Amino acid sequence: MNLITPALMIQATGSNAGKSTIVAGLARALVRRGLKVAPFKPQNMSNNAAVAVDGGEIGRAQAVQARAAKLPPSVHMNPVLLKPETDTGAQVIVQGKRWGTLRAKNYLEKKATLLPAVLESFSLLADQADIVLVEGAGSPAEINLRAGDIANMGFATAANIPVVLAGDIDRGGVIASVAGTHLVLEPEERGRIHGFIVNKFRGDPSLFDNGLTAITRLTGWPSIGVLPWLPQAAFLPAEDAVDLDRTHASSSTRIIAVPVLARIANFDDLDPLGMEPGVKLVFVRPGEAIPGNADVVILPGSKSTIGDLAFLRAQGWDIDIKAHVRRGGHVLGLCGGYQMLGSTIADPDGVDGSPGTVDGLGLLDIATLMSADKSTTLVFGTHCATGAAIEGYEIHLGRSEGGDCARPLLMIDGHPDGAASVDGRVQGTYVHGLFTGDAFRKAWLANLGIASSLAYDAQIEAALDALADHCEKHLDIDRLIEIARSRQSSSASAA
Repeated sequence: MNLITPALMIQATGSNAGKSTIVAGLARALVRRGLKVAPFKPQNMSNNAAVAVDGGEIGRAQAVQARAAKLPPSVHMNPVLLKPETDTGAQVIVQGKRWGTLRAKNYLEKKATLLPAVLESFSLLADQADIVLVEGAGSPAEINLRAGDIANMGFATAANIPVVLAGDIDRGGVIASVAGTHLVLEPEERGRIHGFIVNKFRGDPSLFDNGLTAITRLTGWPSIGVLPWLPQAAFLPAEDAVDLDRTHASSSTRIIAVPVLARIANFDDLDPLGMEPGVKLVFVRPGEAIPGNADVVILPGSKSTIGDLAFLRAQGWDIDIKAHVRRGGHVLGLCGGYQMLGSTIADPDGVDGSPGTVDGLGLLDIATLMSADKSTTLVFGTHCATGAAIEGYEIHLGRSEGGDCARPLLMIDGHPDGAASVDGRVQGTYVHGLFTGDAFRKAWLANLGIASSLAYDAQIEAALDALADHCEKHLDIDRLIEIARSRQSSSASAA
């Protein structure tokens, strides 16, 4: 575009306040109005990643937002992705590619150097869009993180983008959180905020009219609307492990159990199973035993395979899983979970932690060798047992080889992937996203004697449309567009 592209940034008073969902809903609403919308998040922290069409990694939320905007996901939609590996360190992904692994303190010192890459990605998206919807991270009130900020006000200032602040009333204290954010911001940052949204309201929104008046009196910011709680939002893939608790209730007696690893990754793999009426998906928390009546145990992906294998053993889950197999139960390992099922995991260069070799669970005849080369690719193929079409993506370090690889789970572009035990009850694969495909999920569940009745893609599209309807009904969309366009006039004034 020749003119400065309109843009709007949704920041929030805290994490998990609904920024991702609001951006997705606005994206679909604006697309339905005929606008070409680009979602963007300068910096994200999540171990739920997606593979973009250009081959790199972005946060899962940005892939959902791209779908809402009816665009293929691009690495430029989330140019900086932090994938926590320990409590104090994370792998840093820049424009889709691994940039390095840093401790939190070191990243705070270096993050400002990533601003040019962030601005470059934003500019590339803006040049091809009618409007850019930007999502902040955490809260701008975290003034201890302000130095070198590229996630909230630092980026908004550098790119000259107006902001709307969202507050989560479901947590309580929303008046104090919005007013408190106003209090700690610098005057120029307060001036960048053009209004606020109250999110996740339960009950009659008119009962909060006095609350809206109080917030405006304390901050000077106008209300853009109150978004009631929307149950359909729970159908959208989640990004934060805190959202594991939103599993849909089921009365089924067919249990799929998932141990919640300390560094669980890409757990949205399991969302479609949790939405199947014939399945009860149970997330097993630390300190809990894996249910003895489980039909299947799924070992999910992990950002730290060797570390999470030690964590699994510390919970006694290795004993539970082996007892489950002895009883005739099934086990499926996904990516890091697949690696754990083998005999050994060797990491001579310490790419996954300290150098060395550890014993796996010994349930598959495979051995894994970690290496610094990272596979991030979209894949298409077939399920070997049934010929069902599959599609998904790979994000992993290392490769696995052994006798059980002679019985692959999948064929990807003519090449085998994964492994299965002789009796077929223990299986593993490096491919994420398998269960989003109705054909594979139906075939896989049928092998367990479970009927599938879910049309997953249709369910996601319906949820995005419902979210857009919700935003249209409860937010002043015209005002939001006007705010986004104010970037043009403010840039002209600055010039």
